[in-house]
Amino acid sequence: MSSSPLSRVVLDTSAVAPPRPEVLEAAREAWREGWSEPSGLHSEARQAAALLSAARQAVAEALGARSDEVHFTATPVTAAHGAVAALAHGRRRVGRRIVVSAVERAAVLAAADFVAGDDVTIVPVDQHGRVDAEAMVDALREPGVAFAALQHANGEVGSLQPVAEVHAVARAHGVPLLVDAGASLGHVAVGPSWDVLTANPSAWGGPVGVGLLVVRTGVRALLPGPEDADPFAPGGVSVPTAFAAAVGLRAALAAQDASDRRRRAIVDRLRAQVPATVPDVDVVGHPDARLPHVVTFSFLYVDGEALLGELDRAGFAVGSGSACTSLSLEPSHVLAAMGALTHGNIRIALHDGVTDDDVERFLATLPRAVAAVRERLGVSGL
Repeated sequence: MSSSPLSRVVLDTSAVAPPRPEVLEAAREAWREGWSEPSGLHSEARQAAALLSAARQAVAEALGARSDEVHFTATPVTAAHGAVAALAHGRRRVGRRIVVSAVERAAVLAAADFVAGDDVTIVPVDQHGRVDAEAMVDALREPGVAFAALQHANGEVGSLQPVAEVHAVARAHGVPLLVDAGASLGHVAVGPSWDVLTANPSAWGGPVGVGLLVVRTGVRALLPGPEDADPFAPGGVSVPTAFAAAVGLRAALAAQDASDRRRRAIVDRLRAQVPATVPDVDVVGHPDARLPHVVTFSFLYVDGEALLGELDRAGFAVGSGSACTSLSLEPSHVLAAMGALTHGNIRIALHDGVTDDDVERFLATLPRAVAAVRERLGVSGL
């Protein structure tokens, strides 16, 4: 009798992780209790409003913010676009220059280019993907800077950024700092060094279809457009989705320490064993100052899309290309900014459900997959 096929292993969760059990249960309950329009006056509307208020309060407590500073948006991209547009518009009398790192997510870079065009200063990063803090500080000291944007960590290579250092100087010069915590929140402590923060609930095992935007009181962030009760989410958001996102964040933070230790140990093992078993491979990202669950490898003489397909047929889902433009498999602007190989890369982002057996199977499969791709390309044995 043949054995049952092995289950698939998902190792591509940098943007969307499997929903946590608490999230699924919260969503079911919230759809039963909070389906109504929260702006109404009847009991059903008041129940929905109470759930939305509880969601904002839970996020605020997690971030050390006020509940009225918390905004749920339609998606993480709308949160990023809204943050950039609101800061640019609100600070237009100060100037229109925007200072960004070269490895910001595509949504932030595109929004900055749209609102400021040539008045965008892009600060380079080192070979590990960490921004040159001194260069960024020098840039934001220039006159006419509306705001600066610096991600908390890069979701593609895992490297943490010197956010606290940059924020301290930005605050001293009255320049707001937009921090993209989409790859960090729910995985590592984000801290208080930000003026505007965006995040992605699905990355911590929350629902898809909601983004998070938090604006500190006193920051001039005015989104142009028709008047609405919440200009960052005109017409409102799905209350059950927002509530489930907040429940997911609380669950992720409660498990964060144990999850960090376990996933960091797995990543350490991957970083050590993959180069030992596969020739001509670089481990990308900072070896120490990094997220606990993300690692990227660049393979010489390998097409990234072909390797992704080979691993997919073997039962492993991995990422390739830029973490924020992976659907197009375009060369990664992050790897290019680092001076790393932009083709032949795979990205692994671990969720809590990945087992030791999954890792063993992946480590056994990867060398054969790389060899098969190189063989098809006629470069084996080089």
